[in-house]
This record gives sequence, structure tokens and C-alpha cells, in this order.
Amino acid sequence: MNEQLKYDQEDLASLLEKVKKQGIAFLDAIEDRPTSVITPKLSTLPLNENGFGGESTLELFNQRFEKIMVAATGPRYWGYVVGGATPAAIMGDWLATIYDQNPQAIAGQGDVSALIEIETIQLILDLFGLPNDFSGGFVTGATMSNFTCLAVARQWFGKQQGKDFAKDGISEKIRIFSAVPHSSTIKSLSMLGIGSNNFEQVPVLAGNREAIDLEALELQIASLVGQPFILITSAGTVNTVDFDDFVAIEKLRQKYKFWWHIDAAFGAFAACSPAYKHLVKGWETADSITIDCHKWLNVPYENAVFLIKEKYQRLQVETFQNSNAPYLGDPQENFNFLNFLPENSRRLRALPVWFSLKAYGKKGYREIVENAVDLAKQLGTFVENDSNFELLAPVRLNTVCFTLAGAENQNKVVDFLSKVNATAKVFMTPTVYNGKKGIRAAFVNWRTTSGDVDMVIEVLKNLKT
Repeated sequence: MNEQLKYDQEDLASLLEKVKKQGIAFLDAIEDRPTSVITPKLSTLPLNENGFGGESTLELFNQRFEKIMVAATGPRYWGYVVGGATPAAIMGDWLATIYDQNPQAIAGQGDVSALIEIETIQLILDLFGLPNDFSGGFVTGATMSNFTCLAVARQWFGKQQGKDFAKDGISEKIRIFSAVPHSSTIKSLSMLGIGSNNFEQVPVLAGNREAIDLEALELQIASLVGQPFILITSAGTVNTVDFDDFVAIEKLRQKYKFWWHIDAAFGAFAACSPAYKHLVKGWETADSITIDCHKWLNVPYENAVFLIKEKYQRLQVETFQNSNAPYLGDPQENFNFLNFLPENSRRLRALPVWFSLKAYGKKGYREIVENAVDLAKQLGTFVENDSNFELLAPVRLNTVCFTLAGAENQNKVVDFLSKVNATAKVFMTPTVYNGKKGIRAAFVNWRTTSGDVDMVIEVLKNLKT
């Protein structure tokens, strides 16, 4: 055995204790940790011949990188839609690393980690009130979750034409309709060979909405003259957290043949609260759903789940099967995650989700969701009532989209946001909505409090004045 490896193995308890103490110190002080830093220029160190060993490598990390790690999982990191990590999720994530399983088969020889994944999917269905006719699996994020769902949708579309796209490639144009698709969806179309430009945009409803205009959609559908298509809908758009009308879309399915996909990366969590679950009414009849766990579920990156109706399992296996690997068995004979999703090798992402769901239950997540929405409304109320700012859209759930008031200030928005982020007390991201440059704040972190919002309001006031 390598000398450094042997020493670290013998000293593992001490090494992990040091990491634990450092991690706890980081989390205990995360409210004071900067939300952004000016990234220094660091030269890359050459690879050492003999290695430094674990303890010295930790010291090297601390010297070079630790002080410039930002509070991305802290209470005032409102850029993108970034959750934190609950204590139980951290426990599960550490154990996922320690046990280091690769979830594969649920029958026969091998590890049983796939059973944890199957059980966790059931917990997720229960959390969101979705029926058990969905099955699913864990992938890295919204991009791979959308990719997985749309890959099966692609196979479905081919079958409607008597084609096997997974085996023979795409032989004809796939018709896709969507109103405000997320960038990860468009990226998925590119990776699937469908083409990032190959979707037909549907108009949205009037009145500061991002939801599909269903009358316009039906006119576009009618032009297909009975041909199948794929419909991509939203449960929470990026800028304004708007939701498509799922009940009305289900009625369309009684008249037309299409695959219905819902991108619910963070909007799915509206289902956790009696106050907001009406926003996803009817979504249980969709063919596939994308949900990010490293957003509002507050588990560490990289973690997302896809849900696809079980009746499409054969299509799913046709899409992802390892058909030239006889040592893996017949892909259609027994369920095996190897033939069920894009990755053959992956970590046990289900474990931190299982831990957090079991630790905090439905009540815990209801309170996380409702707290985030309340905080978004708190910031939104300030923006509405301050003459220096303009709310670009209603605060429908957990995101506030706003800008500087007055057309003459549009060219100052980017610079203003840079100054806000440079305070290192909050991090928000730029956006463009209805032709206006804006600022976007997304609330999903379980740590965020009303006091954090008050602090950021003072930042906004001071910088503007």
C-alpha cells in the first residue's frame, strides 16, 4: 500500500474530525460569510510527486481556497434558485460518500441501494400528493431531469410513427410546443438531437403572464391535423413563477395525442402548502415531471428527480438500455436503473433526500415553503412601496422580479446590481423581463428569516440614496 494512503487510513478518524470541525465552523458562521467575492488570480500548482497526505492537503486547501468560499447555501444567497442543506441532508450526503454505492438493480446479487432510491421516490410522490403510477430516479439537476423525460418523449413520438428513434436515430421532425421553456429544456433538445431551435413558441396570456394561452395553443395544434406532438409546460417560470393551467391542458388530451411534460424544478413545491397547492392542480395526469431537490428540498448539489408514468417503462428502457452488455442481463426482463436513466455510474443521491424527508416530514417542508413565500412577499411589498424601484411582475410564489424605477434608469440596473452584490451581504442575479432589465431574488433557503430581508432592504435603500 502507498505510504501516504496507509498513514491516512490509520489517521482517518482524526482527519474526519478536523473536517467536521471546519464544516461546523463554516455553517455556524454562514450568516456572516460573504455572499460574493472578487475572485483572485491563482496560479495552478504542479502535481506533487509523492503527495502531501490528507492533513497537509487540508491545510493547503484552507490557504488557497477556504477564505474565498462564498455563502452559497446561506440565508441571503438569492441568486438563481439555490437551496441550502438541512442538517439531516448533510448527514445523508456524508453517508452517501462513505458507503459509496452505485444504485443499480433491485433484485439479485449486489448492493441494495436501489431499494433506498425506490423508497425515496415514493416519499417524494407522497410529499407532492402525486399518484403511485409515476416511477422515477435521481440525476444531477434540471438539465439531466429534463433530458431524461424528453428522451423518453422522443422515443414515444417515434413509436407513433412506427419508428425506433433510440436505435435508428431521428428520421423526421419532432413537433414541440412550449411558451416559456427553461434554458435547461432548450439545452436538452440540443443534446437529444432534436435541435434547440426546433420548438414552436406558443403565445402567453395577456396581463403580465407567462402561462400558455390555451386558445392560441389549440390553434397551433389544429394545424397538425391529428399528428402527435410534445407539449412542454411550466410549474413555476423563472422570472415570475407563473404556472400553466394543468386542468385545462388535461382536457386537451381528450381531443389530441401528445406527450405532456411539466418542468416543475422548484414550482412543484407549491404542492407542499394548502395555500398554494392549487397552482399545480391537475398535474398528476402529466406524462413526465422534472423536480430539483437541491432547490427547495434543501439537499446538497447535485440532486434532482425525474418522474415518468410507469406505463412508459418499456419506452424508457428502449431509450436508455445497455443493449450490448450481456453481463448486465436482459434490459427488459428485470427493472434495473442501468437501463432506466442516462448514467450507468452515479452516487446514491437518494440518501440525503431520504434523510431530510424522514427528518422533517410534510410539516417541515410546508413550513419551509410558506416561510419562503412570506419572505418574497415582504421584499415585494417594499419594492412596490418604494418610489426608487418597480416590481416587474406580481410575487406569485417565491421569486421577486424588480428593477429601478423610470425608463431613464434602465442603463443603470446592471451597475446597481453589481454594487448590491459587492456589499457581500446578498447575492441576486440579473434578468430581462418584458424588455426591461431587472433583478431577480429567489427565496428557497430554510435558513432565511425576516431579519435577512430587512438587512437587504437597508442595502437597497442605502445604495439608491
